Amino acid sequence: MGRIANRVVLGCIGDDYTGSSDLANALTRAGLRTVQTIGVPADDLELPAADAVVVALKSRSIPAQEAVAMARPARAWLKARGVRHIMFKVCSTFDSTDKGNIGPVMDALRDDETADGGGGLVLVNCAFPENRRTIYFGNLFVGDVPLNESSMKDHPLNPMHDADLVRVLGRQSRARIGLVPLSDVDRGADAIRGRMRALAAQGYGAAVIDSVFDRDLAAVGRAALDTALTVGASGLGIGLARALIEDGSVEPAGSSDWNPAPLGGPIAALSGSCSAATLEQVARAGRWAQVLRLDAQALAAGPEEARRAIAWALARLDGGPVLIASSAPPGEVQALQARFGREAGGRAIEDGLAAIAQGLVEAGVRRLIVAGGETSGAVVDQLGLAAFAIGPEIAPGVPVLRTVGGRGPQMMLALKSGNFGGPDFFADAAKLMP
Repeated sequence: MGRIANRVVLGCIGDDYTGSSDLANALTRAGLRTVQTIGVPADDLELPAADAVVVALKSRSIPAQEAVAMARPARAWLKARGVRHIMFKVCSTFDSTDKGNIGPVMDALRDDETADGGGGLVLVNCAFPENRRTIYFGNLFVGDVPLNESSMKDHPLNPMHDADLVRVLGRQSRARIGLVPLSDVDRGADAIRGRMRALAAQGYGAAVIDSVFDRDLAAVGRAALDTALTVGASGLGIGLARALIEDGSVEPAGSSDWNPAPLGGPIAALSGSCSAATLEQVARAGRWAQVLRLDAQALAAGPEEARRAIAWALARLDGGPVLIASSAPPGEVQALQARFGREAGGRAIEDGLAAIAQGLVEAGVRRLIVAGGETSGAVVDQLGLAAFAIGPEIAPGVPVLRTVGGRGPQMMLALKSGNFGGPDFFADAAKLMP
């Protein structure tokens, strides 16, 4: 059942791999010894000692019933480790559609907690002030603009057209969705608890909770630990970690034991994200790496474009880092979707980039940088990686990862959500991957 050397206090279920790495990084920074697994661990997988385990799933953009079927075994595995609290980790931009998957998974996990004698009101908080994600009167802001005015309105898989998370979640969930306003959060954990009791008495099953400042996360975390289940982004995880240390449930980790032997050899990057941040990073990457821009329609149409990319890289790896990108602006993405369909086109791109990753690893690449949540998921699955130890932070929310517990070669990876990282992210990552 996946052996861990000590009792896990906090159990987390992530709906994509990059988001799970973001959360694992946040928990590590907050003082928890954290391990990230890829899916529910196999029975014979040896994992390092941990206060928190993040079980990373690739369930954000699949049919809701399939996402539920993936999340329930992850919860059962974590509960069998004796965790005190379960957190369902979602993106700080609440990436989803009116059919899910956040609401259906939350409902299923809440049903399972109720069956086990838990249940109660579920707090929902995807704020991450450090990354300029804030919630006010239930409305999610990305930087200075509401979610529906940000670049997320053009997301190729989960375009977000409503900033009111109470409404968004209400369209997905069977539960009645309430709000814990900033006025309660500002008065601290006891005021939050009071509002939660009042909402539960009125028949609400979940509540979006405002957070605008980093200090708000501590109060949210204290109140959330009274419950069995929460839903949110890495900011919520930081609040939970601080609360666990504050109440003595966890002895904060001391100096990091991150001291892996350098891997050396060639280094490569893959980019499938079409976010504005990643497009800028790819545009600047030519200062650091040899860059190949793929024909996205050719990549989706068949294996020849992936084979061309592998051959191109193999001829150049001895000359320094390489970056292979299918990233494209919204107009080109829309043309791809028109030809292949939104879901089929996206999957074909992911599969093509995953095949390229496999070819690079077979050629000796042990340091790999991947941009894009869905792309990262496809690459990790293709490579059959089992779990990661968490290393230094490259950019807010993006750590260096080192493979643990698997049977393949040791690797270092960076898995980046599309909007994360500075303009020179790829070069910044390489510097921290010896």
